[in-house]
Amino acid sequence: MKGYRKRKYELEDDLAAAMSDMPPRLKWYTLIWRVLRPFMIALCVLVSVTGIVYTVWKHVDSAFFAPVDPSDDTQIAFSIESGTSLSRVASGLEEAGLIHSSAVFKYYADFLGYGQKIKAGSYTLSKAMSLSRIADRLTTGDGNPIVRNITVIPGWTVTDIASYLTRIDPKFNRETFLALCRTGTDFSAYYYISDILSANPASRLWVLEGYLMPDTYEVYTNATPEEIIRKLVSQTETVFPEEYHDRADMLGMTMDQVLTLASLIEKEAKTADFTKVSSVFHNRLRAGMALGSDASVKYVSGLKKMSLSGSDLAISSPYNTYLFTGLPPGPICSPSRDAIQAALYPDQTFLDENYLYFCSKDPASGELYFSKTYEEHQNAVSIYSPLWQAYDREHSSGD
Repeated sequence: MKGYRKRKYELEDDLAAAMSDMPPRLKWYTLIWRVLRPFMIALCVLVSVTGIVYTVWKHVDSAFFAPVDPSDDTQIAFSIESGTSLSRVASGLEEAGLIHSSAVFKYYADFLGYGQKIKAGSYTLSKAMSLSRIADRLTTGDGNPIVRNITVIPGWTVTDIASYLTRIDPKFNRETFLALCRTGTDFSAYYYISDILSANPASRLWVLEGYLMPDTYEVYTNATPEEIIRKLVSQTETVFPEEYHDRADMLGMTMDQVLTLASLIEKEAKTADFTKVSSVFHNRLRAGMALGSDASVKYVSGLKKMSLSGSDLAISSPYNTYLFTGLPPGPICSPSRDAIQAALYPDQTFLDENYLYFCSKDPASGELYFSKTYEEHQNAVSIYSPLWQAYDREHSSGD
């Protein structure tokens, strides 16, 4: 080491001696070169490394990421069914000759978080598309989807659901849908529909009313009315578990009666008041009183207004709970889970204190006023009925 340092110092001394004899301009060139030399060497190394990396990348890109055949624009149909795994999609793309390697596609999609974003549908792809372009196409879902989501809202009737399905798909067969819901015979394999059919359902407007359960469903875009109905009806078993059957037995009610009561509750109140309205109906049923539900009258008459006249309430129908005691022949809408639970578990305080009446306080908010006696109820009606009439005028409900 000492010898190396001695030699270094000797070289520096020799260089200094040599530079002392150089012309001034040459001295500057030499100094500049001494400063730039390390940077030039580093630049040469960087260029060399970059060239190597670029060459390797071009090889990798050509072998795995570039189009299989840039000159082949032939359209190839490629379908992804709902629930298909990323591995199956990758394998299908390789088998169709659209990508070089299914493994690389899978790693690429996993790395970018595309695994859960690939959408079911029917696509047209080509061998001239790069791997990244194919992945983008499959994750943005710009192919023709083979599935879609439909959402049934609590409180919708059979006709509301039919109108909704027709609105989102003009080719939907509304007439077939309504015919199937009217008779219900095609769905007798469901025990709860079979029970209805066995009980002489002639008085019901729609046998399946109340059994097209509110929820969001994934259905095929070409699903038939029957297939959609089966999807909705089968959900009834989920929202009405065994414990609900036990509770219904305790109350002396059938499943259909619970759903019918729940549908009245759904139409008469906001969620916060469901259990209270349920208590009022339970108390009236127990006392043998008519339920007096405006919602049941509106269901059979088609009226939308808040304030019903004497002639409105005189309509001759088993759904008119002003004229006929007990529950109507069947549900008047698709009840929510909350309404079903409220029908089974009414507010205990309101039960014990024997509340028998309620009316709307504020049509806009849906707030209700509850009464124990007829006199108290009539007083509330006299106070709040002008608000109902004003609401009808403002919204042009009419008949």
